[in-house]
Amino acid sequence: MLAEPAAQPDTAPIRVILADDHPILRSGLRLLLGAEPDLEVVGEANNGIEAVEQTTRLRPDVVVMDIAMPGMSGLEATRRISQLDTGARVLILTVHAEEQYLLPVVQAGGSGYVLKSQADTDLLEAIRAVHRGEVFLDPPAQKMLLEDYLNQVKAGKEVDSYQTLSEREREVLKLTAEGYTAQEIADRLILSPKTVDTYRARVMDKLNLHHRAELVKYALRKGLLQPSSE
Repeated sequence: MLAEPAAQPDTAPIRVILADDHPILRSGLRLLLGAEPDLEVVGEANNGIEAVEQTTRLRPDVVVMDIAMPGMSGLEATRRISQLDTGARVLILTVHAEEQYLLPVVQAGGSGYVLKSQADTDLLEAIRAVHRGEVFLDPPAQKMLLEDYLNQVKAGKEVDSYQTLSEREREVLKLTAEGYTAQEIADRLILSPKTVDTYRARVMDKLNLHHRAELVKYALRKGLLQPSSE
């Protein structure tokens, strides 16, 4: 009887930086993440300046970021990190559920938004989701984005360029917003990954979008994505 093949080594854990000005909260989050074999806390920051510095130096996969911090806010730190060439994704963890905080986070390049009151149920899933290249927004947050779009339409501020997209560009837009990689989209549409990247660049240019989070927000507003019912 043949022996079973040896188990393949586990993939490297997701490297996380915790940025919050409350040491007790950071300690609790470190314990929460430390219990997960696929997550590793590699650094902690007390403010936005430290978060940017540590992201540059430690090159984490995900930065869990508070909004209200001394020195430099989490929002400004998110904006700066999104401009760095590190590949790090920012996940906002905050007490604020108001629309005035959510929309700037998305516009700054944040990849997700989790309330501290829901950290015990949503944070681990959110970290893994943004690491996969997805955008994590719970149904209430998605609803706020949709309502913001309707308000902008009523105010005459929304200029829709969707009609300028070709059918193929619309397909790439939808699949990208759903979290598929260029290779996965290429396999589905029988294209090369390079061609997919070209289509995606055209979509971003035509719609004046700069981050995947903005693309997801746009797709939600257009009804191309359906909020999860789970």
